[in-house]
Amino acid sequence: MDIDPIETIENLDDNAHTEHPSNRLNMMVAITVALLATFMGICKVKDDNIVQAMQQAQANKLDHWAFYQARNIREEVARSTIVQLRLAASGKTGEDKAAYEAAIANYEKAAADQARKKEELKQQAEQDQKDYDAANFKDDQFDLSDALIAIAISLLAVTALTKQKWLYWTALIPTGFGFFMGLSGLLGWSTHPDFLIRLLS
Repeated sequence: MDIDPIETIENLDDNAHTEHPSNRLNMMVAITVALLATFMGICKVKDDNIVQAMQQAQANKLDHWAFYQARNIREEVARSTIVQLRLAASGKTGEDKAAYEAAIANYEKAAADQARKKEELKQQAEQDQKDYDAANFKDDQFDLSDALIAIAISLLAVTALTKQKWLYWTALIPTGFGFFMGLSGLLGWSTHPDFLIRLLS
């Protein structure tokens, strides 16, 4: 039996125009994975910037508390010096007593200055902690988004291998939640599922 080349070409054309359900499913999987990867990339850039801000806030907090301790020590030294000068001045008269009083006034001024600067450093350190906590809130949102999208991509990979359409629809559940958490981080929404965050911490 001879093969007719014209008939073979026509059969190939017919097959090309016939869309197999598994091909359509693979196309849906590919588009979904591409969208997820793009969204993850955008979230990753934002999350990296947030992590850098958290590291800076943590470093600032440590620096401010260290300076706070240094100011506290200086204040304590000044106050103990005042006590010593007052005790020494108690038996003095005339010019000697005036010199002690001047020294005491200088140390009181220094102690008050250290106390004021110490309080400013305390407020800065507390603000650094607030900045860190606010950044960590967003970082948790992006971490949860990454985890959910990674689960979705894994399900989509299994979908492509098994050709099971129900798996594709199942994968859309973590996809939706992953997109939602990522958008919460990008747009500053206050969504923060504490149970899941603690579970992943």
